[in-house]
Amino acid sequence: MKKGMARVLATLLALVLLTGCAARESVEPTDSPDLEAAYTDLVELVDLELENEAVPLAASPAAISVLLLPEASGKAVAKGNGAEIDYSNIGDGYVMARFAAANSKRLKVQVAGPTTTYYYDLPTGQWQTFPLSDGNGNYTVAVLENTTGTKYALLASQAMTVKVKDEFAPFLRPNQYVDYGKAKKTIAKAAELVDGVSDPLKKVEKIYGFVVNTLTYDKSKAATVKSGYLPVLDSVLEAKKGICFDYAALMAGMLRSQGVPCKLVVGYAGKAYHAWISVWTEETGWVDGAIFFDGTTWKRMDPTFASSGKGRKDIAEFIGDGSNYTVKYLY
Repeated sequence: MKKGMARVLATLLALVLLTGCAARESVEPTDSPDLEAAYTDLVELVDLELENEAVPLAASPAAISVLLLPEASGKAVAKGNGAEIDYSNIGDGYVMARFAAANSKRLKVQVAGPTTTYYYDLPTGQWQTFPLSDGNGNYTVAVLENTTGTKYALLASQAMTVKVKDEFAPFLRPNQYVDYGKAKKTIAKAAELVDGVSDPLKKVEKIYGFVVNTLTYDKSKAATVKSGYLPVLDSVLEAKKGICFDYAALMAGMLRSQGVPCKLVVGYAGKAYHAWISVWTEETGWVDGAIFFDGTTWKRMDPTFASSGKGRKDIAEFIGDGSNYTVKYLY
């Protein structure tokens, strides 16, 4: 009886805390084939119906002494109608795209992998980085321009066969969702926290503890955040508060800047759209949603819940139960 009550309390808290985590997209969990098609089906790249969009973690990798920053090296580029796709570095787990000229229409990048299709907003001007997080296999990357309503026309596209140099590649570099390459204060803080620490797991423990104990959940932001929001890591660090997307992106950026592979995971916690992280350890491989928390016990790595739960047992039980979490996307 007590266990059932704890589950109910944890679920209710999840729904309250994560109201704003779904703000980037109004989808509720459903088995509707039409909804799933909007996420995962490769629609014909001439006139796209984008009814919904995603909101916005082998051997141990060696310690990294320099930041792994992406670059548009120009060795392999697809162009069309003002759009450019640089796929020179697919072996390192990413592609880049840009629309250099001014454009008043909404632009998107579609990354259709072997099993999952991702959609991203594309601001004009600068190159943007997008991870090839769906593993090895055949991809199609396209730049799309809004025509009317939810219809998008194809500007440029490129099909490619991806074989990354190692499985960690997409989860070590900055990308549009974990943009630590521009976050000097975040990088410096991560270096300060792990100064003198070489064990990747200890780095995870120190950075996780900092994020959980420093940030508070921003209910006001959760209620007002708009579609297309992307965390600016230095701003989140300075404000010391944020929504689930901010928590996960900040921690992922800190860990990646220290050479620790980290996935930013987006999916559902109960019925609420949510973001958390997953890290890799030599002892366990990918630990999907867990962290070495107190020296003896693995806990689910959900920095938002851990911070807001303040050590409550029922929240810990909810976090620790993998059946409460459903993964949709990896960034």
